Amino acid sequence: MSKETEKQRWQRNFADLLQELRVAQTGVQILFAFLLTLPFSNGFTRTSEFQKDVYIVALLSAAGATAMIISPVAFHRALFRQGRKPELVRFAHRMASGGLALMLVSMVSAVLLITDFVLDRGIAFVLTAITAAWFLTFWVALPFARRSWGDDDIDDDDDEPQALTGD
Repeated sequence: MSKETEKQRWQRNFADLLQELRVAQTGVQILFAFLLTLPFSNGFTRTSEFQKDVYIVALLSAAGATAMIISPVAFHRALFRQGRKPELVRFAHRMASGGLALMLVSMVSAVLLITDFVLDRGIAFVLTAITAAWFLTFWVALPFARRSWGDDDIDDDDDEPQALTGD
């Protein structure tokens, strides 16, 4: 079995990123659509000022996440056939990371909005903190902890180019 060339590696990394972004994009678009329709529902008029502020945070962070997660497509169109795949992969990596961070903010804010609307505020804060911890565990803590688990089970298909890991 032959080793892949640097160009093939960048190509594979970009394809992998696009697959990941497809999953994230669907989730953030559904959340964004829900948030866009929420003010038009009958119960929205009963929300407190705090809930409206939380709603704005959830909405704007979902909008930001949507923009960042979709931006690699626009960047790819602008750089198409210019031989700048390494730059595109680095950009897509940064946008995916930023988009996921904003998606986390939006999801946690949406949980706070809904739980504060239907439950006591103290319980809403506790449930929201648990939700945030849950997301941070699976989206941040475990992936970063995994980086130091050793090299004995590394799969070459998951290697990232040196320039990508330092960003």
